[in-house]
Parts: sequence; C-alpha cells; structure tokens
Amino acid sequence: MTVTQLESTARALVSSGKGILAADESHPTLGRRFSALGIENTEESRRVYRQMMFTTPGVAEFISGVILFDETIRQQADDGTPLGELLAKRGMIPGIKVDKGTKALAGAAGELITEGLDGLRERLAEYRGLGARFAKWRAVITIGSGIPTSYCIDTNAHALARYAALCQEAGLVPIVEPEVLMDGDHTIERSFEVTSRTLHAVFTELRDQRVHPEEILLKPNMVLSGYSCPEQASHDEVAGHTLKCFSRHVPAAVPGIVFLSGGQSDEQASENLNAINSLGQQPWVLSFSYGRALQAPALKAWGGSADKVEAGQSFLALRARCNSAAVAGRYTADMEELARSS
Repeated sequence: MTVTQLESTARALVSSGKGILAADESHPTLGRRFSALGIENTEESRRVYRQMMFTTPGVAEFISGVILFDETIRQQADDGTPLGELLAKRGMIPGIKVDKGTKALAGAAGELITEGLDGLRERLAEYRGLGARFAKWRAVITIGSGIPTSYCIDTNAHALARYAALCQEAGLVPIVEPEVLMDGDHTIERSFEVTSRTLHAVFTELRDQRVHPEEILLKPNMVLSGYSCPEQASHDEVAGHTLKCFSRHVPAAVPGIVFLSGGQSDEQASENLNAINSLGQQPWVLSFSYGRALQAPALKAWGGSADKVEAGQSFLALRARCNSAAVAGRYTADMEELARSS
C-alpha cells in the first residue's frame, strides 16, 4: 500500500519519541505572559522570543515540528532567513494555526464555537506557499451545569471536520484539536463522559466528510479531574481513563495522538504522559503538543534579555528532553534536577 506524502508527514511528526512545540499564541495571549515578566509586547519582542526557542541547540532531537502563528510564519531571523525555513533547516517541520479563535455560540449560553472557515481554502494555499506542512484548529468544549450540549459538541465537530478536509485538499496535515476544558470541579468520571461524547462526534464527522484518518493527528485533552475538584485523580488513574476513552473512539489508522497540556503544570504534563505510555504499546503513537508546559520555564529564564538567551534555551531543551522521555515511558522526576545540572 502506497504511503501518501501527508501520511509520511504525519508519521514524521510523531517519530522517534519526538513531539510538537505549540508556539502559536495570539498577540493578547503572549502579551499577558510577557506582561507578567515586564517584557514589552511588540512584533520585534515576539520575533526575538520565538527565534530564541527555534535556535535552541539540539532541540530537534526532541521536537519534530512547531506550530506557528500567522505573524511568525511571515517573520525572519536575524540573518534574514524566514522563521519557517529556519525550522526546516534545523530538522523541524513548520506548521500553522489557522483558526480565528472562539466566540459565543448562538443560542447556547456559556458555550463556544471556533471561527475561521470563511476564506480558509485560500489561506491554506498561502500558508503552504510560505512553507507550512501541517495546520491546527482548536475547538473548545466547556463542562458545567447543563453543558456541554449536543448542539455545541456537534457544531464544533462539524467545523473541525470541514477544516480537516480543506487541509488535506491543500496538502497540509490537519491537527484536529477538540479540547474539553478541565476548568471546574467535575470528577474524572465526568471528564471521561464528555471527552467520550466529543471524540465520538468528531470522528463521526471526519468520516462523513471524507477525511483520511491516516493523514491526520489528534490533539486532545487528557482525561483528568477538574482542576478545582477536591479529589484529584492519580497519574495512574489519568492514564487508565484516558486510554480507555481513546480506545473506544479513535481509529487505529490515526498515526498519532499529541496531547495538549491545558492547565497542567510542566511536571504534571510530563508525569501524566509518562503514565499513559507506561501502560504498553497502543495502536497510535502517544506524544505531546505542548505550549506553556514547554515554554514557561524558558520564557521566565530569558525574561526578554539578550544576555539570557542561552538560559532560556537550556530550559526549553530540558522540558523537551523530559517530555520525549515520557513518550518512551522513561520519564522520572529525578530527570528534572539531573538535566538542570548537566
């Protein structure tokens, strides 16, 4: 059976224990993180920050690809090399966030819909011309009193599938991201139930809209206790619930599941990923596509200072190395201190 170029790219993104760096924060989101450290939020400061991450020595050993924001894929490194080209030269695959964020879903109080389908076919063609080889679209599902409704889940699933079909048409691997938020006091059992409903709806729509599962990656939440739940599930419970849920709904043809970190701490995200991978081989590669859980220590260490670039890079390399070990089920808390002192 012939492997398509999209399938080859999808598999490359989850090869050799590697994961994806999500560096696609919008200006306001990155601005809030900069503000907390006294960094001015300008186009140049955002460029310098992302250049610092992308040029981290040896990071391509652990990071297969990077999700870029629209501004970033149009920016250049200090030497004039487009940042997407810089990534490719360093052995990392450039990707692009293509959704336009969430808005209130009409007729559904407290629920959200992701926008950005209008003009998407043309934008995808442009991004491919700029060097992108995969894309990302995030849908948001909120757990609360009486929500999520089937209306919200189904509407977001339909949009995700439309996006994915357009990506494959354009020659880009779609990362399909249905995020069930863990904000709230719900139990892990409630998280399991909502994640299960969401995945069922998403893969039903993907099938109905003729999306090839071999040519996508799934970027979901782990099945966790709500962050305010008084009884927090253990790492082993998270792993068991997560794999049980995904084994029911995710086709074996999907090359990889690259988990988002959500509101987990850096180390929690590594510990839970490690626990999931410690339960034995699954039909898909189980890896990571983390934003804050990879970037937070690096951003703090860099702090916007030109003379602290190496410090920021060392922390990014640390988190990438730890999460790569978790993909193999070999992460331990001792790695944190050992890596820092190496």
